[in-house]
Amino acid sequence: MPASGVGPSAAERNGSFHVPSQLRMEAELSLRRLMPRLTECWDECGVDEPLRHEFQTRLDTYWGELFVLLYDLYGSRYDFFYHLEQILLTAARAWANRPESLREIDRHRINEPEWFSSERVIGGALYVDLFSENLGRLTESIDYFKELGLTYVHLMPLFAVRPGDNDGGYAISNYRSVDPRLGTIDDLRNLASKLRESGISLVLDFVFNHTSDDHEWAQRAQAGEWEYQQYYYIFPNRDLPDQYERTLREIFPTVRRGNFTWHDAMQQWVWTTFNSFQWDLNYHNPSVFRAMLEEMFFIADTGVDILRLDAVAFIWKRMGTSCENLPEAHKLIQAFNRLARIATPGLVFKSEAIVHPDEVVKYISPNECQISYNPTLMALLWESLATRKVDLLVRSLSHRHRLPTCTAWVNYLRCHDDIGWTFDDADAAALGINAYDHRQFLNRFYTGQFEGSFARGIPFQENLETGDMRIAGTLASLAGLEKAIEENCEVEKELAIKRMLLLQGVTLSIGGIPLIYLGEEWAMLNDYDFIKDPAKAGDTRWVHRPKMRWEFLAELDGGSESQEGSIRKEVFQSLRRMIAVRKSLPPLAGQSMDLIATGNSNVLGFVRFHESHRLIVLANFCERQQSISGNVLRTAGLGRFFEDAISSITYPTSEAISLEPYQIAWLRRV
Repeated sequence: MPASGVGPSAAERNGSFHVPSQLRMEAELSLRRLMPRLTECWDECGVDEPLRHEFQTRLDTYWGELFVLLYDLYGSRYDFFYHLEQILLTAARAWANRPESLREIDRHRINEPEWFSSERVIGGALYVDLFSENLGRLTESIDYFKELGLTYVHLMPLFAVRPGDNDGGYAISNYRSVDPRLGTIDDLRNLASKLRESGISLVLDFVFNHTSDDHEWAQRAQAGEWEYQQYYYIFPNRDLPDQYERTLREIFPTVRRGNFTWHDAMQQWVWTTFNSFQWDLNYHNPSVFRAMLEEMFFIADTGVDILRLDAVAFIWKRMGTSCENLPEAHKLIQAFNRLARIATPGLVFKSEAIVHPDEVVKYISPNECQISYNPTLMALLWESLATRKVDLLVRSLSHRHRLPTCTAWVNYLRCHDDIGWTFDDADAAALGINAYDHRQFLNRFYTGQFEGSFARGIPFQENLETGDMRIAGTLASLAGLEKAIEENCEVEKELAIKRMLLLQGVTLSIGGIPLIYLGEEWAMLNDYDFIKDPAKAGDTRWVHRPKMRWEFLAELDGGSESQEGSIRKEVFQSLRRMIAVRKSLPPLAGQSMDLIATGNSNVLGFVRFHESHRLIVLANFCERQQSISGNVLRTAGLGRFFEDAISSITYPTSEAISLEPYQIAWLRRV
């Protein structure tokens, strides 16, 4: 294990894990002592011998690692072995109660741990109520997902939430109950089954840093129950909160100042990193770990394939630190990982860590989160679009894109959240860029305040004291379509479409799982009507969470009656075709990617390869035609003639290759 204050070792990040000999002996001894209780559990649950054997095999494999992780977190407690027993029995009951249909998937994925790295995996994310009203209606959209080419659907938080403002579903009142406006747990299980029959994986959020203030645990804490007050960070006065505040940053400074909220009824302070109604869970208490483990297994058994672990950076607190990305946070996730491998081995974790690029990658390994959002790529694609230069993007990709085996990036352009400029200041400085000034430029550019900007984003959480700001807006509005329609400029409309398809083309080809925030396929614009809803008016991110308009579907079957309809049709058909082409290209499996020195700062170039297959990707981030030496293509692709899989145009390497404005080309040897 890493020493105190040190992050996960390279060995851990790459999937290996060292168990010290002394702790290995203690782990083996503890398991022998616990075996009678495990046998009692099997008998109580009526588990047959083959299922016991499967569980035991995985338990023997991972117990040593799990023991070390839990010992490191909780071993100093007098009741450590009691909690260890309860955690083991929780995992055993999860396997005993797991539906057989999901056990079959578990068995398959144990033997195919990189199933999510296929070129055929394409993701989509949506809010159930905005896309199709409820879970029952959503099952009717499965054919639509298949038509677009999706094989992975992420449903934004759908569990019961507090009334009014609930941070877009991230203030959960009950992890075992669906928001009644969306349906029931049985509706969720039915949807998961239907998706599975259609070859589509289901992704749900595991909001495990905090609960809503009206969750049962929080209510019992408010009622004065000491046991449940220990589930949260609750303080009688400002002494400790003030000490913590010295090293904490504010996440939503325009909503409130500080990280603690005064609770009138309790006459105490509560740690609330994000919003006053979201109470941070106290993972120093092993009862919290076990309780959240039970919630995780319950969610997994609804038929989930991938759990998005929300706000992973914040789950452990220690005085004198930023309380972000602490070593114990990694150990907690690794412990959840081992328990999932033991009881629900088909389950995959996806990390949501919108932090410094060097910290993002520390959450990614087979032993922690197998897949992760790629916020740095997202930010730098928009940076390249604004500057028309790929230098900062290339520098970042040169040493930040590669991942361990059996892991993958999730590459996205927009999501439910904002855009933060999460590039590395040192990378910028190496190119002579002042990082602070550059972020200010990007903020002005994407809010349309920079002369010549095509973007129509709006600020999110602007902090006038620090100059920090994030950007809200849909893909289409940020890429220039909203402005072009306002000005009725045909040239700008076409350029906006090309920008959107360029960015989508990169995420579809650069290595990892491409994720579409549904609505992008229709080039949906900002929805400014969110301010009419009091529960949403204070959160500008709702501007890029528009409601699906199903009348758009009619435009696919015939001529469009409006210019906007024609644009939607063009974007949908172009994106659907790129997705279909991606699925036909074996080199787009996995993560392997080498950059190409194109000799042109406007053009990103890289080669993808898998087994004996190779594909060259060239992407022009400029509104002017650009050229690349044919010899660059020949040496990178090992051939003399190449065909663009997107346009079917053939390029000989005996002459320069010309790229049209914002063109992306996927070049295969012919």
